[in-house]
Amino acid sequence: MATNDWSGVHPHALVDPSAKLAANVTVGPFSYIGPGVEIGEGTEVLSHVVIKGPTRIGRNNRIFQFCSIGEECQDKKYAGEPTTLVIGDNNVIRESCTIHRGTVQDRGETRIGSNNLLMAYVHVAHDCVVGDNTILANCATLAGHVSVGDWAILGGGTMVHQFCHIGPHSMAAGGSIVLKDIPAYVMASGQSAQPHGLNAEGLKRRGFSKEALLALRRAYKVVYRQGLTTEQAIQALEDGFADVPEVRPLIDSLKGADRGIVR
Repeated sequence: MATNDWSGVHPHALVDPSAKLAANVTVGPFSYIGPGVEIGEGTEVLSHVVIKGPTRIGRNNRIFQFCSIGEECQDKKYAGEPTTLVIGDNNVIRESCTIHRGTVQDRGETRIGSNNLLMAYVHVAHDCVVGDNTILANCATLAGHVSVGDWAILGGGTMVHQFCHIGPHSMAAGGSIVLKDIPAYVMASGQSAQPHGLNAEGLKRRGFSKEALLALRRAYKVVYRQGLTTEQAIQALEDGFADVPEVRPLIDSLKGADRGIVR
């Protein structure tokens, strides 16, 4: 990351001299970039944004007005430790999003991958891990220690309890309250969220073959239609779908479901 290119900083922005801005970074008026912040090439920070460190932001992100990025977390155990926030490339972070740094009680880092869309008023709490290509719609809220897998979608107003895992390619409908894990590929909705089938339309759009979709439908029935415990379902999937790589993310999400899965 080249440093320090101040040509794109508006004269009414406030950037700490120790912050590191790469080429073609723009910072809008009345934004604040604090010490310990690194911003990669081509990232655009609009007006009235606050970014505090230690925070590393990658390339070609767009961060809209009134966002608070890298602020200390709301965990009462937090005592000022220098925890971090890491954001990847090509993300769009819309108005008034809040993304907090981690805690030493966990990984010490909040991490957001690449190619994500965080719509207005999204909150990502301490120690969360968000993968790539996700969509978090307006007012979606992640409590601490939540993980969100690649290609997952959270509808507007979704609330996710701490330590929950949202599996890859899964989807939660707007207004859902997620108290347990949503396994890979599963659609869920409700308060609290319940499963409502396979996210088949999303998988079609992402190029899953007809054969893979058929196998995933059969795997879904093993988990949700045969009255099996989670452990029994894992074994049945291991035995019956060993030659179907697309089923592996479902098995892995079941194995990691310490809080249980939506039922």
